[in-house]
Amino acid sequence: MPTYEALPRFTTDLNRLTPEQRRRFRQAVAAFVEDLRTGGRFRAGLRVKRVQRASGIYELTWSMGTGPAGRATWSYGPEQHRGTHIVWRRIGTHDILTSP
Repeated sequence: MPTYEALPRFTTDLNRLTPEQRRRFRQAVAAFVEDLRTGGRFRAGLRVKRVQRASGIYELTWSMGTGPAGRATWSYGPEQHRGTHIVWRRIGTHDILTSP
């Protein structure tokens, strides 16, 4: 079972999103967690990839409806309870990639 933690900056970013944007993020995370549980190969629609020039940091991209795509950055943390551990770092739009 994957576990997670959120850095304070992620929580601050998340609170700035609209309720609809948070709902769309939760939908993307549900698919993300399902993919982690079934072997870690992420579906193409999640557009998971490494962040350039940021060692060990990845991004997840999804549609936030109107406007720019949503993005969240994350890294793998120390395994907890015999499973993958995700550290959520930032959430928002492409702008978060300047300080992932």
